[in-house]
Amino acid sequence: MSQTERLRRWRLVLGGGAAEGTGCALSERDQGLDRALGALYDSDRRGGLGSSAPSVPRWLGDIRDYFPASVVQVMQRDAFERLDLKRMLTEPEMLEAVVPDVALVSTLIAMRGLLGGRTKDTARFVVRKVVEALLRKLEEPLRQAVNGAIDRASVNRRPRHAEIDWNRTIRANLRHYQAEYRTIIPETRLGHGRKSRGSLKDVVLCIDQSGSMANSVVYSSIFGAVMASLPAVSTRLVVFDTEVVDLSESLDDPVEVLFSVQLGGGTDINRAVGYCESRITRPEDTILVLISDLYEGGVAAGLLARAQRLAASGVQMVALLALSDEGAPAYDRALAARLAALGVPAFACTPDLFPDMMAAAIRKQDLAAWAAGAGIAAVPADPGPAPDL
Repeated sequence: MSQTERLRRWRLVLGGGAAEGTGCALSERDQGLDRALGALYDSDRRGGLGSSAPSVPRWLGDIRDYFPASVVQVMQRDAFERLDLKRMLTEPEMLEAVVPDVALVSTLIAMRGLLGGRTKDTARFVVRKVVEALLRKLEEPLRQAVNGAIDRASVNRRPRHAEIDWNRTIRANLRHYQAEYRTIIPETRLGHGRKSRGSLKDVVLCIDQSGSMANSVVYSSIFGAVMASLPAVSTRLVVFDTEVVDLSESLDDPVEVLFSVQLGGGTDINRAVGYCESRITRPEDTILVLISDLYEGGVAAGLLARAQRLAASGVQMVALLALSDEGAPAYDRALAARLAALGVPAFACTPDLFPDMMAAAIRKQDLAAWAAGAGIAAVPADPGPAPDL
């Protein structure tokens, strides 16, 4: 890097104050870039980037011109936090100017009570745009992983003629090829799992809707919608704070799910898991995914007792401390360690890895071992005091 370029970058970082000392002159484009940075990071205003609200959409347009999308999203989030721009999202013009992302969806969901009329319609459009983009990215990997795991878990080794999987059967019997007759003797027959009127697996997504879990709620709703569309999987989606709401009937529309959640408030994980427990009818074929940072506002001993009962009954339960790309989450380490000791592994998971995790759960693999193989640090088990049963 040249000395001139190094000085230019320092000049943009330092903001051009009297004592910055670089002596670097900026090009016309760099001056615009500097104004966009200064409006956010040098401003002492609260509630706006300029003397009036109309400058905000213009600023949002400027940063899209000057910076890549990943940087724009960071600057938008900083603006929401530093300059109290959340209240400005009640203006449709503002919503039309921002770059939609998961963080913006979380903000809109939390603010939906303040939205009305045209602004609410614009907010739904923005949320749907993000949801559709995530579905395009995540739907097919999840569909393939889940269907593939169920196919492998339900191989029929004594198929009727109509159930034979000829491709698998031929591969399994290549060693029995008869050159004289130019044919294969199918000593081993493999078939598709026999069709059932019911699902082969029951999946319950139990989602903490406290404010810290906002992005996890977005991704969970999308994955829930995808799994609900798979005939072999029966999916239930439950959200909770101190109350429990079953949104399973809305899973065909993840946008409607998102506008039904109540981000923020307290948590009663024990109550939520209790509700899920009451809806489980086939423990051996049920996967319960608790998505929470485990900061329990209810009865922790009751939660541990329920987790122990569920594990003993055959339910495969996992605690996802976060389902997002945000990095290492904050969580209750002691409660996570005690759940791990009861056979309920606890770890954070990115959306890209969630399909593989669900496939591993369907195959009844050890999820703590799966996490280790995927480079995810699961919480070490620590039994602590025995739960009061």
